Amino acid sequence: MRAVAYYRVSTSEQGRSGLGLEAQKAAVEDYIRRIEAILVAEFTEIESGARNDRPQLQAALNRAKLSNATLVIAKLDRLSRNAAFLLTLRDAGTDIVAVDMPNANSVTVGIMAVIAEEERRLISERTKAAMSAAKARGVRLGNPNGANAFRRTGFRGSKIGAEANKANAQRRAESLREVLSEVRAEGAVSYAAVARALNDRHIATRTGKDWKPCSVKLLMERLGPSSTRA
Repeated sequence: MRAVAYYRVSTSEQGRSGLGLEAQKAAVEDYIRRIEAILVAEFTEIESGARNDRPQLQAALNRAKLSNATLVIAKLDRLSRNAAFLLTLRDAGTDIVAVDMPNANSVTVGIMAVIAEEERRLISERTKAAMSAAKARGVRLGNPNGANAFRRTGFRGSKIGAEANKANAQRRAESLREVLSEVRAEGAVSYAAVARALNDRHIATRTGKDWKPCSVKLLMERLGPSSTRA
């Protein structure tokens, strides 16, 4: 198992909380040691739990996703007490483990998100009911010329698939921009050095393979002129 640690303290509680920064680190490090996991990275944030726009948390989630790692926190409330926000984190595709409640990633977070899920279901039902009522009144829904318009574009399955693949590759490259800047700032100049740095961080390519100089070259080409070339 690979792990990315996330610590948070609020400005007011730092230094006086029963679970301050040092205590969080001790709890997380002990957990990682017990399960014999590999600590990939650590992120620390000084911000109120009432705020959802937390850059360090987003950076930690991004690193966990890139490294196929689990986000590890000391306590569930280090993330948020907001159910909708927890639902967003749960659906982000990253496993989350709270040391004090190891099942929080699959049980507690889900329970806390039930209210948000129920509200989303009710909205969906109301939307469907409104569309059905409109259809019963004779309102035409959708674009009746949609299929013809699609055919007029000249697209075929293979071309659409290629475009989708290209878009996915570009999104993956953009998600690596910050990490790439980080490893180059640490002295990785050549394509080979960057590849070693990414592999050392347990970050695989989009296809799940180890990085090679040629794949790093393609990555930099996708990122364009703003990416420093080897």
